Amino acid sequence: SDHLARGESTFLVEMNETAHILRNATPASLVIMDEVGRGTGTRDGFSLAWAICEHLLDGVGAKTLFATHFHELTALRHPALKNFSMAVLEEGDEVVFLRRVIPGAADHSYGLHVARLAGVPASVLVRAAQILENLPPEEGTAVPKKGRPPAAAEPQLDLFAAEDPLRTALRSADLDRLTPLEALNLLADWKRRIP
Repeated sequence: SDHLARGESTFLVEMNETAHILRNATPASLVIMDEVGRGTGTRDGFSLAWAICEHLLDGVGAKTLFATHFHELTALRHPALKNFSMAVLEEGDEVVFLRRVIPGAADHSYGLHVARLAGVPASVLVRAAQILENLPPEEGTAVPKKGRPPAAAEPQLDLFAAEDPLRTALRSADLDRLTPLEALNLLADWKRRIP
């Protein structure tokens, strides 16, 4: 979770916790890490997850359970490293999650199947499958090679108009000295002023 009142995003909280673990773990520690790097860009997250894994293996030597959604991380080789995955039964388009841990890495992701189980609308799942099918294999976050690209975002509007009185009010507010309650009241006042 985040600590927005302290100015900490979910990813910053995750990195604070990760830094604490990496600085304090010993070979006698049991380290459990789940989905490290998920709160940032794919390339940054993957790079961090890989480097953290290496540090735990080579720099710390702690017994570690490291769950990840980065399939590419299974390419990491180390004598002390073993890959495990969850058993899955696939029959045609149907997938059954067997809730059993087995040796070896998963051969692919089941994100669309999980989304279907969660009740994501069929039209969204169909579009996600189209996008996934057209992504280049080497870059999971690139624009699809063929087919229509993901819906374009609307152009971003300026936060403040040039003559906006809220801009003046924001500039005059001493944010470093506001209590949380005063800040909340100030935001409520600004919200009332919006046409």
